[in-house]
Amino acid sequence: MCSASASTSTSSRTSFADVSKRLARPRGACLVLGAVLALPANAQQARIFEPQAIVDWEAHAFEGRTEYRLGRKAGRPAVEAHCADGASGLFFRGEIDLEETPVIEWRWFVARPPDGPDETTRAGDDFAARLYAVDENSLLPWRTRALNYVWTRSRPVGTAWPNPFAEQARMIAVQAGPADGWVTERRNLRADFRRYHARDPQSLDAIAIMTDCDNTGVARRAWYGTIRLLPE
Repeated sequence: MCSASASTSTSSRTSFADVSKRLARPRGACLVLGAVLALPANAQQARIFEPQAIVDWEAHAFEGRTEYRLGRKAGRPAVEAHCADGASGLFFRGEIDLEETPVIEWRWFVARPPDGPDETTRAGDDFAARLYAVDENSLLPWRTRALNYVWTRSRPVGTAWPNPFAEQARMIAVQAGPADGWVTERRNLRADFRRYHARDPQSLDAIAIMTDCDNTGVARRAWYGTIRLLPE
C-alpha cells in the first residue's frame, strides 16, 4: 500500500544528468497510483494533480532527504515538506503536452524563508519551495533543460539566473519573502522555455517539487497544494 510520506537515499547533487537518468527509470506502484489520481478535469485538456497524488510521486535524493507527508495547511489539503540538512524532491514523469496545456498553475505556502547566503551561489542554493519543469533528452543528457520556479528569501520577483550546480537549469524567482497565506502562481511553460532556454518544446517530460537545505544546513518548511496543467 502506498505511504503518505516519502524518503530517499543519498546520492550526488552536482550532476543534472543524474536527474535525467533517474527520471528514465521505471516507477513503482505508488507512482502509477499517483498518475491515476491525477485525473483530468477536462479529458482533452486540463490535468489536475491533487496533494494526495503528489505525495506519491517518485522521490529522488540529491543529498540526504527531505520529508514529505500529506497534511493540511490553513484549511487546505497539502503536501508538507520539511528538511533539516538534506535535499530530495518528488518527481512526476509523464508527457506534458505543451500544445494542449502550456500553462502550469500551483498553490504553495512558505511562512518565512530563513536567512542565508546569496541564493545565486552554491553555498546559498537552498530554497523553501521549488517547482521544476524538465525537458529531458535521455540519449544526450547534457541537452536536458529545466526551469526552477523558486520561492526566494530576498531576490526580486522576476529575477532569473543559472543554477550554480548545473547551468542547464534556469532559476526563476516567482515569490519572495514571507507570506500570510496560500499563494497561487501561474506560468506559461512554453513561453518560459523560449525565453530562458531559447527552445520551443512541444512537450515536457517531468515536473517536480522540492524543499532543500543541504548547502546551508538551515531547516526549511513549505506546503504544496494542487498543481494544474491548463490550456491558455
